[in-house]
Amino acid sequence: MNYDYLIVGSGLFGATFAHQMTKAGKKCLVIDKREHIGGNVFCKEIEGINIHWYGPHIFHTNDKEIWDFVNSFVEFNRFTYSPVANYKDTMYSLPFNMNTFYQLWGAKTPEEAKLIIKTQVENNLVKKPKNLEEQALNLVGTDIYTKLIKGYTEKQWGRKATELPAFIIKRLPIRFTFDNNYFNDKYQGIPMGGYNKLIEGLLEGIEVKLETDFFLEKKELMKLAPKLVYTGKLDEYFDYSLGHLQYRSLNFEHQILDAENYQGTAAVNYTDSETPYTRIVEHKHFEFGKQAKTVITKEYPLEWTPQNEPYYPINDTSNEDLANKYKKLKELEPNVIFGGRLAEYKYYDMHQVIGAALHTAKNELNVR
Repeated sequence: MNYDYLIVGSGLFGATFAHQMTKAGKKCLVIDKREHIGGNVFCKEIEGINIHWYGPHIFHTNDKEIWDFVNSFVEFNRFTYSPVANYKDTMYSLPFNMNTFYQLWGAKTPEEAKLIIKTQVENNLVKKPKNLEEQALNLVGTDIYTKLIKGYTEKQWGRKATELPAFIIKRLPIRFTFDNNYFNDKYQGIPMGGYNKLIEGLLEGIEVKLETDFFLEKKELMKLAPKLVYTGKLDEYFDYSLGHLQYRSLNFEHQILDAENYQGTAAVNYTDSETPYTRIVEHKHFEFGKQAKTVITKEYPLEWTPQNEPYYPINDTSNEDLANKYKKLKELEPNVIFGGRLAEYKYYDMHQVIGAALHTAKNELNVR
């Protein structure tokens, strides 16, 4: 065997694990079926702008160790995510905060806003909410739900809010301060020069084979290393033997515009049900770009098919039950490490993926 580890997927989990094992003297081969490294954090440069090709990725964490780790490969800027919502051509601040409440009701103090929300919640209170709509109304009342949650959520999931389980939104963050910072984390930003810089740093000196489909060449590839690190779809690894897990997919429509600044912020969410896309992303704002032109991306949610990329696990009860059955099969594969959003059928933020990869590498190396 030529390698210690065959790593399927060059996204954050695969690249981080490969880096740590290589640093420890292990020999890794990373393969990826795409024509580029980086998985969904890949950036494509257009008009001098780093385009987040598979949707915006804002790095945020409270973990200083992980923040220092990623900054050891590329310096991160001070970008703060402050999206806005467009509901039928009226703009609202996100996340829900005092700016939002002033825009909705003219509320100027936290007490005014709290009273309005409390009254609306009490008017619609359901003691045991059976679906997402009832749960949301219990949490934030009619106005916020109708204007800022309902349409966006139904587009995102492709289902009526009354058909979605209540547990999808266990809580909705409400801030009674004038603060548009979307994340509460201490550290947040974007790699200066794009995420490719981070992935290239992680994979420096490591052999990578692109446009290589693990399942088409599985027999030969498995001969190359005694251990496999797999970051693809959990059900696909087991040849869908128990059935198909469900995902939501996305279609991205990229446009170059002959304008310096299209919308004044990185992301505008379209929260009405009539607009077919969920948001417009203007990528130059991630790195405070001053280019003469701009590039925007409209995001259209899709039902997942084998021809589409799987982006979000559908974590309802039936899918969770099926995923747990597949996870029991993993116990029969002692020489396979399953990692990342798809292989664990779990929604991960970027810092969580990196943290999981670092932890897995430590366990492999018996580092305490």
